[in-house]
Amino acid sequence: MKRILTYGTYDLLHWGHINLLKRAKQNGDYLIVGLSTDEFNQIKNKKAYHSYEVRKTMLEAIRYVDLVIPESDWEQKIQDIKDLKVDVFVMGDDWKGKFDYLEDYCEVIYLPRTEGISTTKIKKDLFSDSTER
Repeated sequence: MKRILTYGTYDLLHWGHINLLKRAKQNGDYLIVGLSTDEFNQIKNKKAYHSYEVRKTMLEAIRYVDLVIPESDWEQKIQDIKDLKVDVFVMGDDWKGKFDYLEDYCEVIYLPRTEGISTTKIKKDLFSDSTER
């Protein structure tokens, strides 16, 4: 069985996230998602609308996702790869080059982002729509 691992916050879940997860799963048989905890998001100065538990429940409902694990710090990736016997690490290409050091442990793939959508864009569009009224 070929195991794939990716990480993210997955707040305001949208079709770009679904597309990434679908394409990640196409690289193997079993997709593991490391989901940023609320505490880790605070460390990253990232504010999520939904709690970790809600985001986890949403991810678990997606047919491409086989397992959701907590991501609580930047340093856990190597240990997760070893413990979970990961074959392929996948991230969006906005992270290109940032995880090349993981090539010592598994294959690293950067997938192109889905054009025209991002959580940042959604927030910006919603905010600009509400200020125009």
